Amino acid sequence: MISNYKHIIWDWNGTLFNDVELSVSIVNNLLIKRNLIPLSVEKYKEIFTFPVKDYYVTAGFDFEKESFEIVGKEWMDEYERRKHGCGLSKSAFQLLEKISSLKIEQSILSAYSQHTLVEVVEHFGLTKYFSHLLGLDNIYASSKVKLGKELMKKLALNNGEALLIGDTIHDFNVAAEIGADCILVASGHQSRKNLERCGVPVFDSIKELLEII
Repeated sequence: MISNYKHIIWDWNGTLFNDVELSVSIVNNLLIKRNLIPLSVEKYKEIFTFPVKDYYVTAGFDFEKESFEIVGKEWMDEYERRKHGCGLSKSAFQLLEKISSLKIEQSILSAYSQHTLVEVVEHFGLTKYFSHLLGLDNIYASSKVKLGKELMKKLALNNGEALLIGDTIHDFNVAAEIGADCILVASGHQSRKNLERCGVPVFDSIKELLEII
């Protein structure tokens, strides 16, 4: 399946980087601070969405009482302090190495801010696997569509020549907008039930992807 493509476009958070439990822990700290009900991991994966402002509202935050920008910065500040407590998704390194051995180029397209994306990818020694590392120019995780279109233009790829691998419905929507095929993994930020609505292959984990390459 993967070997049929010229380029693999990876999502980072929740796909290659296993940060779901950290994300839930941080949002629960913010909810408890505001006397709101914390989320289970299962509930989080049911309600998480892009733009993340919508998910915050579903979780219980009231942006008529305080601004989304303040809450988002509070979340990101804690995330940055604790991010190195997370690791890569199981078998992520092996899958990147396998794809590289097949002479297929790879990039990361992330809603993470650009400078922090570069820093954390370098931290894990993964930079060598990617021709492009593309993140947003802010911390508020809005949309990756514009970046994705720019990447496809740089790579001079036609429809069906790139495969986007992610963990959210937003990744599926981005893939559709930029002319890439899509595979989703259910070990990230959204539930398998939500991902299956997209009508593309859904795998339980990166490890499962490695086993079928």
